[in-house]
Amino acid sequence: MELSIDRLTKHYGSKIAVDCVSATLKPGVYGLLGANGAGKTTLMRMLCAILEATSGEVLLDGKEVTSMGADYRNVLGYLPQDFGYYPGYTAKEFLMYISALKGIPKDIAQKRTGELLEEVGLGEAAHKKLRTFSGGMKQRVGIAQALLNNPEILVLDEPTAGLDPKERVRFRNLLSDYAGDKIVILSTHIVSDIEAIADEVLLMKKGKFVLQGSVPDLIKKAEGKVWELTVPQEDARKWQAKSTVANLRHEGRQVVLRIISGHMPDGMAVPCEATLEDLYLYYFPTGQEGVK
Repeated sequence: MELSIDRLTKHYGSKIAVDCVSATLKPGVYGLLGANGAGKTTLMRMLCAILEATSGEVLLDGKEVTSMGADYRNVLGYLPQDFGYYPGYTAKEFLMYISALKGIPKDIAQKRTGELLEEVGLGEAAHKKLRTFSGGMKQRVGIAQALLNNPEILVLDEPTAGLDPKERVRFRNLLSDYAGDKIVILSTHIVSDIEAIADEVLLMKKGKFVLQGSVPDLIKKAEGKVWELTVPQEDARKWQAKSTVANLRHEGRQVVLRIISGHMPDGMAVPCEATLEDLYLYYFPTGQEGVK
C-alpha cells in the first residue's frame, strides 16, 4: 500500500495554506509536526478527500482518492481536531451510530465497539451519556470512532489534545500496536508524542515541508544549535528577550539557560545534546506561528 501526495496545494484567496507539498507514505507512523497555523489541518482534510485541493492530487496505489468515493472511505479512519458528537448518546450508542454510518454490520459493530471502549479506557463508562464526559474522555471516544472500521489509513488531527499524561501514554501504545501494516498520520504540535511513536517526521512550516526524516536523523540537524549558558539572575530576562530559550532553571542566584541558536551565544556557553524539541524550536522560535 502506498499513499502519494503529489504537489498538493490549497489557496484561500491570496493566502497559501498548503504550498505544493509532495511525499510518499508507506505503512508506518508519520508525525506531522508544526506550529498552529502551519497548514497541518488543511493538508489532512485534503488527504481525507474532505477538502478540494487547488492543485495537485492524492493517490492511493496509483488511484486518485477523490475519484474512489466509498472505496476510499472504507479504508480511511479520521479524527478531526473538533469532532462532532451527540451529548444525549451514551459512548456505546454513539459508536454504534457511527458504525451504522460507516456500513459496518451490527454484529461486528457490537464486538468492535466493546473492544475499542476497553482499549481507550472507557469500558466502565460505555453506558454513560457523552454530556457527562470530560474533555479527555470525549477525545478518547473520538479516537475509538476513527478506529471502528479497522482502517488501513488512519488520519488523526491533534488526537492527544485534552488528554492527561497517563491517557497520552495509553494512546501512544495503542497507536504503536495498531500501526503494523497500516499508514498512520498523526498531526500535533506536542513534540513528545511524535518523538515517542513516529517512524518518520514531516516538519511543516508556512504550508511547506521544510524537513522530512526519522527522529534520529532530524535530531542530528539540531546538533551544534543547542547551548547551555549560566547567567546572573538579573540578566535572565534580557537573554529570554533576545534568544530562543528552551528551558531555564535557577541555581541559587544564577540561572541556567538552554538556548537554541545557530551560533554560540556570547559568554561561557557550552554545547548540549540536541532533542527533537530543540529542532522544533529552532524552526519555530518563541512567539512565531505558521500561516493560517
